[in-house]
Amino acid sequence: MAAGGGLIGARPGVTNATASPTAKAAPKTAAALDDQPIGRGATIVRVVAPAHSPEWALRLAEIGYMPGERVMVAARGWPGGEPLAVRVGNSTFALRRAEAACIQVTPDEAPR
Repeated sequence: MAAGGGLIGARPGVTNATASPTAKAAPKTAAALDDQPIGRGATIVRVVAPAHSPEWALRLAEIGYMPGERVMVAARGWPGGEPLAVRVGNSTFALRRAEAACIQVTPDEAPR
C-alpha cells in the first residue's frame, strides 16, 4: 500500500474490494452496468473488483472502463444474457455479467 492508504499504481475510482476504507462511496443514483437496459447511455462512476478477483479492476481500466467514460450496453447474449456487448468510447467489448457488475454507472435520463 502507498502512503495515504491507496494501492500502489492504483487509478482514481478503480479499486478492489480490499481498498482503503476511506474510499468514496458511489453516489446513491449509481447502479451496476449489468443492470442497465440495452441502448441506454451511462457514465462510469467507479470500478470495484470483487475480493476473489482483484485483478479485474486493472484489466477493465486497461481496456477503457475508467470513471468519467461514457458506456452503453449494446446487446446481451441469448439465452441467459451473457456475454454483454458493451460500448466504451469507440470500442465494443464482450464482458461477463460478473465483470459488468464491477462497473458502477450513473444512467442517463430516460427519454420521456
